[in-house]
Amino acid sequence: QVRLVESGGGLVQPGESLTLSCEVFGSALGDNTVDWYRQPLTTGRELVARSFSRDRTLYVGPLKGRMIGSRDNLRNRVNLQINSLKPEDSGVYFCNAFNVWGQGTQVTVSS
Repeated sequence: QVRLVESGGGLVQPGESLTLSCEVFGSALGDNTVDWYRQPLTTGRELVARSFSRDRTLYVGPLKGRMIGSRDNLRNRVNLQINSLKPEDSGVYFCNAFNVWGQGTQVTVSS
C-alpha cells in the first residue's frame, strides 16, 4: 500500500522561502508523476506543480516563477522549493501520486 508523507511547512514571513517534501512509502518513486496542490482556507485544492521525472517539473498558477521542483530517487522523495512567499500563498500543501493523497503540510505566510 502506497503512502505519501508531506513535510517542510511552517510559519514564515513574507519574502522567505520554504522547501516542501513529499516522501513515498510502499513503492519506488522512479519516473512516476507527482502532483503538488495547494488548498487555501476558503477554497478547494488547486494544482501548483507537476513533477514528471528528475529534471522535468511543470509549474502552474500564481506561484509559477517562484517554485523549483526536484527529485531524490535515492530517498524516494520529491521536493518543492517556494521562494518569495506571500501571505496569499498560505494554505495546506498536498502531494498526490499513485492515486494517493498525503495528509498535507500547512504553510502560513504572515508578518
